[in-house]
Amino acid sequence: MRLSLSLSLLLLSLFLPLCFAANVTYDRRSLIIDGQRKLLISASIHYPRSVPGMWPSLIQNAKEGGVDVIETYVFWNGHELSPDNYHFDGRFDLVKFVNIVQQAGLYLILRIGPFVAAEWNFGGVPVWLHYVPNTVFRTDNANFKYYMQKFTTYIVNLMKQEKFFASQGGPIILSQIENEYGDIERVYGEGGKPYAMWAAQMAVSQNIGVPWIMCQQYDAPDPVINTCNSFYCDQFTPNSPNKPKMWTENWPGWFKTFGARDPHRPPEDIAFAVARFFQKGGSLQNYYMYHGGTNFGRTSGGPFITTSYDYEAPIDEYGLPRFPKWGHLKDLHKAIKMTEHVVLNSEPTYISFGPSLEADVYTDSSGACAAFIANVDEKDDKTVQFRNVSYHLPAWSVSILPDCKNVVFNTAMVRSQTAMVEMVPEELHPSVDLTNKDLKALKWEVFVEQAGIWGKADFIQNGLVDHLNTTKDTTDYLWYTTSIFVNENETFLKKGSQPVLLVESKGHALHAFINKKLQVSASGNGSDITFRFKQAISLKAGKNEIALLSMTVGLQNAGPYYEWVGAGLSRVVIEGFNNGPLVLSSHAWSYKLGLQGEHLGIYKPDGIKNVKWISTREPPKQQPLTWYKVILDAPSGNEPVGLDMVHMGKGMAWLNGEEIGRYWPRKSSVHDACVEKCDYRGKFRPDKCLTGCGEPTQRWYHVPRSWFKPTGNILVIFEEKGGDPTKIRLSKRKVSGICAHLGEGHPSIESWSEAENVHVKNKAAVHLKCPGNAHIATIKFASFGTPEGTCGTYSIGACHDPNSTSLVEKVCLNRNECRIELGEESFDKGLCPSATKKLAVEAVCS
Repeated sequence: MRLSLSLSLLLLSLFLPLCFAANVTYDRRSLIIDGQRKLLISASIHYPRSVPGMWPSLIQNAKEGGVDVIETYVFWNGHELSPDNYHFDGRFDLVKFVNIVQQAGLYLILRIGPFVAAEWNFGGVPVWLHYVPNTVFRTDNANFKYYMQKFTTYIVNLMKQEKFFASQGGPIILSQIENEYGDIERVYGEGGKPYAMWAAQMAVSQNIGVPWIMCQQYDAPDPVINTCNSFYCDQFTPNSPNKPKMWTENWPGWFKTFGARDPHRPPEDIAFAVARFFQKGGSLQNYYMYHGGTNFGRTSGGPFITTSYDYEAPIDEYGLPRFPKWGHLKDLHKAIKMTEHVVLNSEPTYISFGPSLEADVYTDSSGACAAFIANVDEKDDKTVQFRNVSYHLPAWSVSILPDCKNVVFNTAMVRSQTAMVEMVPEELHPSVDLTNKDLKALKWEVFVEQAGIWGKADFIQNGLVDHLNTTKDTTDYLWYTTSIFVNENETFLKKGSQPVLLVESKGHALHAFINKKLQVSASGNGSDITFRFKQAISLKAGKNEIALLSMTVGLQNAGPYYEWVGAGLSRVVIEGFNNGPLVLSSHAWSYKLGLQGEHLGIYKPDGIKNVKWISTREPPKQQPLTWYKVILDAPSGNEPVGLDMVHMGKGMAWLNGEEIGRYWPRKSSVHDACVEKCDYRGKFRPDKCLTGCGEPTQRWYHVPRSWFKPTGNILVIFEEKGGDPTKIRLSKRKVSGICAHLGEGHPSIESWSEAENVHVKNKAAVHLKCPGNAHIATIKFASFGTPEGTCGTYSIGACHDPNSTSLVEKVCLNRNECRIELGEESFDKGLCPSATKKLAVEAVCS
């Protein structure tokens, strides 16, 4: 009866939301929750960068990866669309997101900001606030402080109403005010420090019952905790001896910009940085990002930040764990957690073994001991003697010994499986004709925008206006239109030469139409926003219309006084006239905000009929300013979906009125430098391990499965400069194969028996697992011996057990997951007795 009652209570606890301790404090060593020190692993997952249907699996995958805490910003401009006009629905349902975190039994860090940076449009601050008279962001400015406090208080009260703070039994254990202000505080002169101190005081006065943090705020006043953001934070020291060492942003990858290369950070280096942080007294570490997600619609900042915010995070943009990164960090988290009690309750003893070799050893009064041994040499492996035992350390690695004897994890030795992921294209399926149940041919409908002013001009003005001040970011698009008269005596008309259009623009991109014809497209880049171009154009005798479509591609999201960075045209000149250059900058220009189709909402289900669409079986190709509409079925299966836009030019896309976002298959330069293989050794920087030279920065655009209906889905595309819509595909993201590669003597978490707190020999094993309900259908490669190569290119080495494949098939075939111990007697241990033998396996999931 007692056993049954205990089991019932256990099961009940699994299905009820977790109620957290009401008391969160801290000292110099760590957060203290309900009287217990906590060593915490946190994961950034931004609720608007995915959809509610994905939140439970994202949070569960983070939990399975060894995460204790979910971290998110609060996105002010997504919630307060205009003064006092609040929005908390759909992707912005913050309460629902926090509830899911709580139900998963995880803590939450709420970074209210409300300035967030985050490669998010305008840094998360509403654009309308910039146009409240006499407002300057992030300084000792009365207007900004009033609206900032008002929104902060609104969010705090919402969280209190839902009893979400740990002091109320909820999951929120920390909250953040401001973001990375310390790096620019001096730029604001006399307004800088007073603003920072006010922000801290204002936050503390909210009485939330849990600590506040300020990242990169070197003068954060007590009791606010200052934290570190960087690729490495092991050398960070809080600004008070009474504050714990916290790392709020560890960047496991980097963001992408249209037209740039693809950055990668190796899992070995991430693990090295995390292990070093805890080795040197850290107590809370947060991955920014753990799941990056998608900048849907017009939410990306930058400018030029891609719609994808994948960040090469442990969970990819589509919600799939990224192997081996996710698995390697999961093993790391297990190893670090084994040291939690002794590390948080004792002072380390530092040991130097010579250049680049050191250890930090923690022991307590009970005799418990844990050690971190590091080799920070960027090239050479080393061997050290510690407590009369010899330990081999690869270059740029940390070994974790939870008992000061046995290595259970080395940051440079990846034992997690690797996954090969593909985007598998699928033809667009036309919806079923409900009358005869037959498939109709794919039917496109087209609406073409007029180049220049549609309807009446919004205003006419001499000179060039600032794009952002005109649109106030209600649209990406602003038309600048004027006309010129060309005398028939102009030399370029007689000799067949061409005049040259010269434009200078603060961005971010531009299409130039001459007499309704697109003659040039140009853009800046992520580092130089202002761009200039000179392009030969065709003019005729008589009146010529010049229509320039200026575009923004995400607004500035960070930096001092970033809100004052403008956009749009600054100079327009046509060279080649007999009397010299024709300067149009001061001419009378007619202006029109946005697109006609955008104004009429023809991408929304309730606005589609606002224009007359032209039906066609063969939609026009390479035609600018064209809206395309097609009705189709959902892709088969349940895998994540991406829209392949590699054959289109630039524009925006919607499904059933939901904003997929900006697409632009802009390529990086073939002259850029890329790597074939990344060396994890040595300090990482965003330009260290780049790939994708000469390829589109982003080809596929995430379309959440929850946006699809079984049939009758309306896909709307607006193409700015011309593409081939017949080549648009919906592609399914599939794990095509999994691999594992492990050697004898490799440190293994599984070799540690936590129940008995002892090291168990011969437990190292290869572990394979297919995603979801898929099973291992084929063993494509297996070799016990000295296999060579990497996942997808394995080959048999000089030493090979010919029974390898059959032995692996026996254990793994037709199973979702399997585990093959290297200590199995079935493998021929007598082969190559002098060689360190390995097992490499590649399997196909189906």
